[in-house]
Amino acid sequence: MNIREIVAMAPVIPVLTITDLATAVPLARALTAGGLCVLEITLRTPVALAAIEAMRKAVPDAIVGVGTLTRAVDFAAADRAGAQFGVTPGLTPELSSAARGARFPLLPGVMTPTELITARAAGFNVLKLFPAQQAGGLAMLQALGAPFPDVLFCPTGGITRATAADMADSMRDMSALMAEDTTNKHTQQPSRNTPAPNA
Repeated sequence: MNIREIVAMAPVIPVLTITDLATAVPLARALTAGGLCVLEITLRTPVALAAIEAMRKAVPDAIVGVGTLTRAVDFAAADRAGAQFGVTPGLTPELSSAARGARFPLLPGVMTPTELITARAAGFNVLKLFPAQQAGGLAMLQALGAPFPDVLFCPTGGITRATAADMADSMRDMSALMAEDTTNKHTQQPSRNTPAPNA
């Protein structure tokens, strides 16, 4: 499955920071039962890789990805844990090279037009706008949409439960949203996958 197919599976992708391994499987089951089957687990805690592995084994209906990939070595570790997709906050030549060797598709992060052009030149046309709110939110997505109509955006960063509804309403013609909820330290960041609007 490619990254475009994965982000198209759900209008919201929870971004989860798991601090207690015992909560990983129940959380994945609850989210999947609620219709959110694409889950991103951030590599921000010591239990992240174990959480990915546990979710993959216990919740076969979930598509479990790994987020916060910041080093090439992270790709191999995520692959061993069974990650089905990866997400980076940015894109370097090292990360791009690691992505080409990975067995899972990558959703690389960008924030500027220059970074977007660089990512597109490296073969990526589904991108994470990060940090979305700080980069200009919906206005930034609309500004990028006109010159880059072939790019699908998945904004994340600064999108919370309080702001997700407004963002989602404004992005009806787009595709997925990531938003954070720091409740219980499981960061559930709705992720709205969004084709860039032609504004």
